[in-house]
Amino acid sequence: MRFVSLEHEGVRRAAVVRDGWAVPLDGVSELGRQTPLDVLREPRFLEGERIPLHQARLRPVVPEPQRILCVGLNYMTHVDETRRELPTYPVLFTKFASALIAHGDAIVAPPESTQIDYEAELAVVVGAPARRVPKERAHEVIAGYAVANDVTMRDYQYKTHQWLQGKAWDASTPIGPELVTPDEIGDRIGSLEITLTLNGEVMQSSNTSKLIFDVPTLIATVSEFTTLMPGDVILTGTPGGVGFRRDPQVFLTPGDKVSVTIEGIGTLENTVKGEHV
Repeated sequence: MRFVSLEHEGVRRAAVVRDGWAVPLDGVSELGRQTPLDVLREPRFLEGERIPLHQARLRPVVPEPQRILCVGLNYMTHVDETRRELPTYPVLFTKFASALIAHGDAIVAPPESTQIDYEAELAVVVGAPARRVPKERAHEVIAGYAVANDVTMRDYQYKTHQWLQGKAWDASTPIGPELVTPDEIGDRIGSLEITLTLNGEVMQSSNTSKLIFDVPTLIATVSEFTTLMPGDVILTGTPGGVGFRRDPQVFLTPGDKVSVTIEGIGTLENTVKGEHV
């Protein structure tokens, strides 16, 4: 199934997507903490309250995750272009829920940064409490997958050895448009094409088979030191082709259109706008 978080006529709902319609879940206002695996596997639908999807405003697919854990340097092509050593342990950092925006929302370009970069990523949404989960059982705690764009302010990222200040700007990280449950993807999650275009030009093109640390490994690694909870999000890293490492460099500016497509999961589209302060 495919689920969304949306707002319609001032009411926030979680809904399943069917043939251009959004059918709300009974008593659920958004995906995340309210939708552990048992809810998603046997949802109660309000069939009489279905909404034409085009009339709804999509929200970030998980609007208020307790944790957003991100992985850096997780494709060999990205490691190569950064001229770093191959990591033997996942490079981890965090974001805040205030960074998330939806499919169709504008990526806010802050006036303080002149190096705004794109990063196509597969997002994994957790569906059950998970602590010290072995790789072989990681699939048991996954609620689904979404598309993400880990927009980064490079000039702020490299102010220090820690990346937080470049990665967690408000209204900068699109995620969506849908939460796609694992049964729709199956074993293909390890071999999906991932592509990013900027104003129609392909900037990144790879495959999830090229992840250095795959999804089960990431869940096992993270759950070793913190308890993952329903609605938590893991961004699995970006392939090569980021703007900062190009010659000449390419950065996002107001008016740009960025699209990220992951085979079988969907396309996430956003424009860039300036922030007025």
